[in-house]
Amino acid sequence: MKITPYISKELHKDLRQEYVKYAKIIPLARWFNVKIPSKWYRRIVGGLEIVCGIALTFIPHRRTKQVANWILLSLMIGAISLHWAVDDKLERSAPALVFFFMLTCRLVVEWQIQRQDKAEAAKAAAAALKPPTTGPTHSHIPAKLAKSE
Repeated sequence: MKITPYISKELHKDLRQEYVKYAKIIPLARWFNVKIPSKWYRRIVGGLEIVCGIALTFIPHRRTKQVANWILLSLMIGAISLHWAVDDKLERSAPALVFFFMLTCRLVVEWQIQRQDKAEAAKAAAAALKPPTTGPTHSHIPAKLAKSE
């Protein structure tokens, strides 16, 4: 909806008006004294959201998903700060807040999976380095009976 009016003309028109306000207070533009046209700012943000959403949904490569997640998370932080700077109502900034928390949860889950994978790899490496046991091994005999022999 940020890029094209085909989905909803009213919402697209509303977003265009809102992005005029947002483009005036973009921190980097103010710091470098650069005027960013609201049209391009809206299109760049919308395009990044679409590309990163596609990457998160369809690309199985973990690193690509992480980069897309970080880009979207950065966009959501920027959106929340811009909503706050122009004194938007909660209903206007709620989607950015919800997506921020969803993306943060996705990062936490991904970090937990990575930590678990590293722990399993370390266990496997330690097991590979462990010297084989000496003596008779009776895999078909239960452990209690094998000790008594």
